[in-house]
Amino acid sequence: MNPLIADFVSENARTPVIVALDFADEKSTLAFVRRLEPDLCQLKIGKELFTATGRNLAESLINQGFKLFLDLKYHDIPHTVAQACKVAADMGVWMVDMHASGGRRMMEAAAEAVAHHAHKPLLIGVTVLTSMDEQDFAETGVQRSIAEQVSALAALAQQSGLDGVVCSAHEAAGLRTERGEDFVLVTPGIRLDVAGNSDDQRRIMTPAQALAAGSSYLVMGRPITQAADPVAVLREVNAAAAGA
Repeated sequence: MNPLIADFVSENARTPVIVALDFADEKSTLAFVRRLEPDLCQLKIGKELFTATGRNLAESLINQGFKLFLDLKYHDIPHTVAQACKVAADMGVWMVDMHASGGRRMMEAAAEAVAHHAHKPLLIGVTVLTSMDEQDFAETGVQRSIAEQVSALAALAQQSGLDGVVCSAHEAAGLRTERGEDFVLVTPGIRLDVAGNSDDQRRIMTPAQALAAGSSYLVMGRPITQAADPVAVLREVNAAAAGA
């Protein structure tokens, strides 16, 4: 990786927005990304796009100066997850996640694998998916409320050496109090208009609400990628964050 790009990737992000690149292929992704600048947002690649394009697209975006969140939600035996995180670090990925329900040994192995890496990514534990409501969660057999499970998994993630968690903005205020100011809270389910939401996310908030609740980073997909003017939306959210 270009040393200048590596230095940029390792810096603290200047914007709270992570744009979810929920596209089906490389061509449409790059067509959209050409409209953006690295100082406006971070980018997120999930399972669909990574499966379609492999690491080439991810490395291309990193080499353009974007901080990249590799959202593959690892959940496997400790050695496998640790090696996957090391590969992500070698790629120059800024943030990588894993299911905190994979347990202490898995998360500790991941943290140890990248602890001394020259370009250490942020390691983030996924708590409870924001597409789930209480009824969905009860069907998994866990005898806790969503809020209780999120709190427990966030504590375990922090104890295991992770930098933060993915959670709903509805849980952010409580976690900020419990886990401290340095713990990274990544919140999906961010919508510009909560009342008009009709997609598969359940536990949602607006950007202003999420930032006020203590979110560190806001994952936003369709509100930006389907906007007539994505840059204008990004500037509006960033301005609100600067004034928060």
